[in-house]
Amino acid sequence: MLPLLEGIRVIEVGAVVLGPYAGQILADLGAEVIKVEPLEGDIARNAHPSGTGGGALFVNNNRNKRMLALDLKAPEGRAALARLIGTADVLFHNMRVDAAERLGLGFDAVAAINPRIVHCAAIGFGQRGPYRDRPAFDDIIQAASGIAGLATATGGDPRFVPTILADKVAALHAVYGILAALVARANGREGPIQVEVPMFEALAAFLLNEHLAGATFADDGAVGYPRLLSPDRRPFQTADGWIAVLPYTDRQWRVFLAEIGREDIAAQAWFADPRQRQAHIGELYALVAAALPARTTAAWIEALEARDVPCSKVSGIDDLLSDPHLAETGFFDVPPDYPAGVVRTLPQPVRYDGIATSPDTAPRALGADSRAVLGECGYDTGEIERLIASGIVQSN
Repeated sequence: MLPLLEGIRVIEVGAVVLGPYAGQILADLGAEVIKVEPLEGDIARNAHPSGTGGGALFVNNNRNKRMLALDLKAPEGRAALARLIGTADVLFHNMRVDAAERLGLGFDAVAAINPRIVHCAAIGFGQRGPYRDRPAFDDIIQAASGIAGLATATGGDPRFVPTILADKVAALHAVYGILAALVARANGREGPIQVEVPMFEALAAFLLNEHLAGATFADDGAVGYPRLLSPDRRPFQTADGWIAVLPYTDRQWRVFLAEIGREDIAAQAWFADPRQRQAHIGELYALVAAALPARTTAAWIEALEARDVPCSKVSGIDDLLSDPHLAETGFFDVPPDYPAGVVRTLPQPVRYDGIATSPDTAPRALGADSRAVLGECGYDTGEIERLIASGIVQSN
């Protein structure tokens, strides 16, 4: 954990991946993140597979946080959250807008409580468009944004990218949106700041960064970045497995062609022109595919790395668990306070030189900090115990 955001209090009303992932990044950077859960807890706590400390999805997205469990459907629960909001710098949620409004988490309601708040809502679709009220989950956003349809450009059927892509991309946008708002406030910007992070727009912008292509300049311009949409752009088979090879510069292509004995291609008139080379990318990829089965993956990597041609074996998810680079960097190291049943954790991947760090803290039990947090909001011991006894607050 880093001390970069010390003194910043973030209220995270998030569940599953989007909200918790963003909240964890802020917590990793040193913010005090208070996760507000319903009495039954974030559903990821019990998601399969699970072990000591809860579901893996929960364990991997909720370190370094304090835990408060409230019944937000009850007036006293909402009143407790309102007190907490009054002490915060940031309120962040990833629920539907109408649900947030009902619980008193809309921008106007929150700003009325705390006029210096940064209010960040990660939602499915931007509120200025006709999709504003649609429900949104990762698969829905992958479909709507064009991500799932990319496979059709290479002759396949639509398919989802097999990772929770939309949630995690939106979470990263939420983090920088919150940080930018905090900087603006630190620079003298007065009043509440509203940050809206729509998953659909975030993933559409992510996709179209390169694929807007010719449509950047003309209404009838062709979309799609040709090299990426070539059906020949794929991992290549070797004598014993699969490899990714990407000669990209003129030098890299010439070195690779010399390695496979096809200097004649480099002598072609079109080869020296990057645009013409791009137009022949299918032909070049076909040469790569034809040559690679002659050697093992390890032999190719040794030869190509010696010539500084970008390449990598194609790793499976399980291969990452024993990857020598990740092992050397301590990627999966478990902090001291994690329960014995957790044998791997995931790091904050951004490194800062010259900043002292402290060990991460394990995700805490449901309501582990309820008493302490409510006490900091002005509740006395009797009031806290009454809220617990009445089922408004869960404490562990």
